[in-house]
Amino acid sequence: MIRYLLSGAVAVALLGGAAVAAPAASSVFTWIITPDEDSCHTDIELVGRSNNPAMISLVSDGEHVQLRFAKDEMPKRAFLAVDIDKKPYSNLLTRLENPKVGTMTLSDETLTALRRGGTLLIAWLADEPVSAKLTGSEQGLNDLRICGAQVSAQHRAQVAARQEAQARAAAEARAKQLSDEQVALVRAQKNAAEAEAQQVAEETRRQQAEADAERQRAEEEAQVRAAEARRQEYLQRYYPPRPTYPPPGYYRPPYPNDDGN
Repeated sequence: MIRYLLSGAVAVALLGGAAVAAPAASSVFTWIITPDEDSCHTDIELVGRSNNPAMISLVSDGEHVQLRFAKDEMPKRAFLAVDIDKKPYSNLLTRLENPKVGTMTLSDETLTALRRGGTLLIAWLADEPVSAKLTGSEQGLNDLRICGAQVSAQHRAQVAARQEAQARAAAEARAKQLSDEQVALVRAQKNAAEAEAQQVAEETRRQQAEADAERQRAEEEAQVRAAEARRQEYLQRYYPPRPTYPPPGYYRPPYPNDDGN
């Protein structure tokens, strides 16, 4: 994990200060800056007269600095003060989605006091007022904001890259879907045209088959008629019909009255 540490004389001063017995109402901490996903933070331990520690974190995205803490009971929103060198600086507290975690965006006035101040005291964080020495706070806050700005910029770039990749993937998926739909439409049209052509061809073959069958029947009937005509001609030529005579009958001479006389 990447950490930002104060260097040179500041670090020596912090180590030297740790060797001296600290007042019971405050502690000395080292400004260790830790990068997170989209910001950087540093943890501060505050103590009271009973020496029970209370933890807070200063979090920065390069633009803002927030004081973040955990507390069992807190209002959804409140306007509370932190004391810097016994002077109160009020800021808006907001409870996060986790009801035991709150955050306070520090004003420019509060940040200026933190940079220049010697002691931070918070009366409402624990059962008793707790405090910590602000040794090296100016360099520490500068490092915190620089780290936050860099991490935040990287995070925004990563988010933008992911969004661009997602948008490009979505566009490619839409283009592929459209292409697939167009290919499917063309294939469907081709299949429909082929099916229609096949249907037309089958209908043409059926009609042709019916026409061929009708023609064959007509030819066969014509052949039958021709054969019958030849047979009749043959019969008439070689077997002429016999003459017909009236049937024999009884001859009766005419009566006198038959002629009307």
